[in-house]
Amino acid sequence: MKCPQTLLYLLLFIFAFSCGDDPVVPPDTEPNPPAIKEGISWSPEAADADKELAITFKAVSTSPLFNYTGDVYLYAGIISEGQWIYQPSSWTDNNAKYKMTKVEANVWNIKLSSSIRHWFGSGETPVTKLGVIVRSSDGTKKGIKNDFFIPVTDNKYKPFQPGAIKTGTLPAGTTQGINIIDNSTVTLVLYDKDKYGARKDFAHVVGDFNNWTLSNDDKSQMIRDDNSGCWWITLTNLEPAKEYAFQYYLGNTGRDPVRVADPYARKVLDPSNDQYIPSGTYPENKVYPEGAIGVVSVFRIQKEDYNWKVTNFKKPLRDNLVIYELLLRDFTQSGDLGGAMAKLDYLQSLGVNAIELMPVQEFDGNDSWGYNPAFFFAMDKAYGTDRMYKEFIDACHQRGMAVILDVVYNHATGANPFAKMWWDAANNKTASNNPYFNVDAPHPYSVFHDFNHESDQVRSFVKRNLTFLLEEYNLDGFRFDLTKGFTQRTSTESNAHVYDASRVAILKDYNQAIRAVNPETWVILEHFADDSEETELSNAGMMVWRNMNDAYCQTAMGYPIDQNNPNRSDFAKTYYGTNPSRPANSLVSYMESHDEERAAFKQVAYAQTPLNSDLTARMNQLATNAAFFFPVPGPKMIWQFGELGYDVSIDENGRTGKKPIKWDYFDVSQRKALHDTYVKLINLRKNHSELFISTATLDWKVSAGDWTGGRFITLSSFGKNKQIVVVGNFSNAAMTASTTFPKTGTWYNYMNSPETLNVTSSTMNIAIPANSFRIYSTFAP
Repeated sequence: MKCPQTLLYLLLFIFAFSCGDDPVVPPDTEPNPPAIKEGISWSPEAADADKELAITFKAVSTSPLFNYTGDVYLYAGIISEGQWIYQPSSWTDNNAKYKMTKVEANVWNIKLSSSIRHWFGSGETPVTKLGVIVRSSDGTKKGIKNDFFIPVTDNKYKPFQPGAIKTGTLPAGTTQGINIIDNSTVTLVLYDKDKYGARKDFAHVVGDFNNWTLSNDDKSQMIRDDNSGCWWITLTNLEPAKEYAFQYYLGNTGRDPVRVADPYARKVLDPSNDQYIPSGTYPENKVYPEGAIGVVSVFRIQKEDYNWKVTNFKKPLRDNLVIYELLLRDFTQSGDLGGAMAKLDYLQSLGVNAIELMPVQEFDGNDSWGYNPAFFFAMDKAYGTDRMYKEFIDACHQRGMAVILDVVYNHATGANPFAKMWWDAANNKTASNNPYFNVDAPHPYSVFHDFNHESDQVRSFVKRNLTFLLEEYNLDGFRFDLTKGFTQRTSTESNAHVYDASRVAILKDYNQAIRAVNPETWVILEHFADDSEETELSNAGMMVWRNMNDAYCQTAMGYPIDQNNPNRSDFAKTYYGTNPSRPANSLVSYMESHDEERAAFKQVAYAQTPLNSDLTARMNQLATNAAFFFPVPGPKMIWQFGELGYDVSIDENGRTGKKPIKWDYFDVSQRKALHDTYVKLINLRKNHSELFISTATLDWKVSAGDWTGGRFITLSSFGKNKQIVVVGNFSNAAMTASTTFPKTGTWYNYMNSPETLNVTSSTMNIAIPANSFRIYSTFAP
């Protein structure tokens, strides 16, 4: 009976033990996801060209996309030889492929599937780096300021591996650029020596002549000559009438190579912009070659000859120079040379004897003022062919009009080959070892990348370009943009104008180079510097711009004074003889230029009644301005359509944006009357030139105090054989002006030829209607 009792105790023990506390078993939980990094991140971190890649963007509080509620897109490309390729068709290409998915507030992602290579459709192109930008749907906001790059491993395709350097002496007689040796041979020469004397590790050429194939043979690999600092290659068996497109491929081992076009090329092809140039503007070949990356240069052995119709053009004298500043883009509906050619008869009838073309050397894009140059030996295709430029200049000469070219040597864009060859990608600017450019401009006015004009390479390049332009296009003069920037002296707005001996020496050097080609060539500087500096430059034969926009805008609006500037409406500085005097005919004075607000717009925007509302009053006031502008001795300049009272603001569609073209203004009677006033005043200069030479004398009363009683000009030729008196009423009420005449007798109303005035005493009371003027002359018009 003991066994059952023992068994009972055993069962009770087991029961008591089993009723104790149960062990704690933790529940199954999901691991916390990794925190999303701020900015741009990607997964996997070791990106592979043949695998999927997820890209995530998290906007920080300072990002323009922070709390953005619209759609977000990825702008991405493969970085090959420093260029973005296989990127979207445009900055605002909102194809669904590029749309990012919103994960949560301020976080978006996108997957490049099924692989990076497949997503881009890049074929056999090696994929070693991606460029990434996150943007808003309208392109106005970027997630982060600078472009972002993701390294990629490509186990399938490898970039070209340059061979060991080959050395050899640069062939005699060759220079930097494209050298035509004979009817089938060309030698290409590229300068490559940085500011400290270092060169690149390799240089090759690719182009139509080697089927765009990089190789280490004599069809692609360039030869190094350290003595000249150049790479060179001679190409043979070329066809003389064929255009060959090509690029240089160069770089340093371990870094991204770069492709550049030849900086001396006469023609370049731009894959991003050429397609938008109408065939009517540029009917010649602009097909972009397969295998190229970025802008390519073009040469042809057989040069197209142009037979100039005018071979002995005689430029007008400086004392009678009337320049018409013209932007081809905004002058006619076609915005090109063909459109401007059709208007040359109009300009001839206006009486101007020189046309100043705003910059036409190859600039970035097709829509520009032209102050963003990239290639200085190529004329921009957006306006026409090389032959069309020559035809335009020839046609101007046939009509007695000289042609002045606005040239920009202060700076160049990042598309310029010299900028690209020595480039700081991290800071998106020219590198510190660049032998042509400063890292940052020493002066406060620069845009893009600032040339160092104390560099021998820059000086040689500029002088060679000036010589080329004169000899190739029969130009009559140059207007140099922003010459105050031709300095290495650090300055601010407050002292950039101070006399700079180095700047003076640089400009004299360029002037001498120009005069060595043609001593009669005009050189006009946009300088705005110290009186002594401008005078020294003028004594060397150069002219300088004299900006009188502010004064003539004040009178156009009918304001004699300004509370902050009592002399704001004073015309005195229009004349080179005003103290401090300048050399005769050294100032190119203007009421308006491309860079200034239009006087007619200011009338509408800021003048009082009637000038802000009455077109007749406005145009009469502008005519009175002209009567106190053209009769002043010295060269004069008109901005296009100023003769028609163009009243669209310079800031319309953005300062440098396209402006409405208003040829219909010519059919408005009040505007046509202003035009006709310009014609008569310009003809006064042309037909009575003795009044405008340096021996003539000007006496005038045109200060802010000369308002209620009228403003006056007395202009006399040497010996006083011819004289004119101008009386102006800039007020909005009729006046009787007490007018001084230098002699008695019969005077003619120059603007209304049948009318005469019998002057019986030295002072006569002349009735002048509001916003009007009178010109009396001792000779019949």
